[in-house]
Amino acid sequence: MHARAASASYTLTPTTEGMQLKTPQGKIIFEYKTRIPANLQSPSAAYFDPVNTPSGERVSNAAPDDHPWHRGIFLGILDSEFRTPVDTSKLPPNHLEGAFTVKRADFWAWGLYAPREGRIIKNRDMRLVDADDKHAEVEIHNDWLVDNQKMVEETDKVSVAERDGVYVIDLAYRIAPIVDFVLDQTAFGGFAFQAQKYGDSYYSNASGKVTLPGPHYSLPNSDWPSEPWYDYCIKLKSDGKLVGVAVLDHPMNPPTRWHNVLWMVNPCITSFGPLTIHPSAPLILRYRVVVHDGVTPTDLLQKLSVEWRGMKTDPFIDQQGKGA
Repeated sequence: MHARAASASYTLTPTTEGMQLKTPQGKIIFEYKTRIPANLQSPSAAYFDPVNTPSGERVSNAAPDDHPWHRGIFLGILDSEFRTPVDTSKLPPNHLEGAFTVKRADFWAWGLYAPREGRIIKNRDMRLVDADDKHAEVEIHNDWLVDNQKMVEETDKVSVAERDGVYVIDLAYRIAPIVDFVLDQTAFGGFAFQAQKYGDSYYSNASGKVTLPGPHYSLPNSDWPSEPWYDYCIKLKSDGKLVGVAVLDHPMNPPTRWHNVLWMVNPCITSFGPLTIHPSAPLILRYRVVVHDGVTPTDLLQKLSVEWRGMKTDPFIDQQGKGA
């Protein structure tokens, strides 16, 4: 489907470092980085930053001084390996069936548990597939490379609208590996929103402010309990305004605990144990991001969460049953 021609519509336009989505009124909702800024200590771009509130305040953060590889809204697996079957017909006799070679990879870009160098998420294409004065739909294609060899095809579908005074950004990720892709158990990793850090901040959920101790990267069971959503609010030191972002989980995602620390909202799908993604069964992840000004809009988040959790159709299958 092509973007509709309209006098006032959401637009996607190129910048020096990526693509920028704007409202019909010209307000920047987000920029998607396809090239690496000078201050980012990551081999990969492929992330959203800045992400702004409806009033124009930047709520995301990239390359914070203490974790300069973190990058706005991003998807990055921390500790993983690709297992390529060995062709035993070309080996001497008595070799075990089912043997495989291993290529380890850290696409989060920390580099502590697995190599990050040469592990690159490279953007191949980004386009506006539909837009009018009410919403925009964007499709993104990325390749995950290990030493210049493609190991994963990533397809993202992004739907954006302004509703009840907030930006609602629905994201669906399809992770299709070339060979078995094993994600080791870790306390953090996967989908993350790195938010602003300079100012007084707090996390909350439907029950109110969260007072749990911060989780630790070495202890997966220290992650926060599964919840439909968590919100992060911060009073910015720059101008005193209160802004926030909520991440809404989806029941069709793998079991999740939350690594919410370091000004980050991170629903971690590897907290409970390792996962294997087979080429025949790509992993689909779904998250709804709600960007807001002011205090946590609990009632609205509850409403948007119920709506989001009730959406059970495959975002990569069209109404005729064909794959995207």
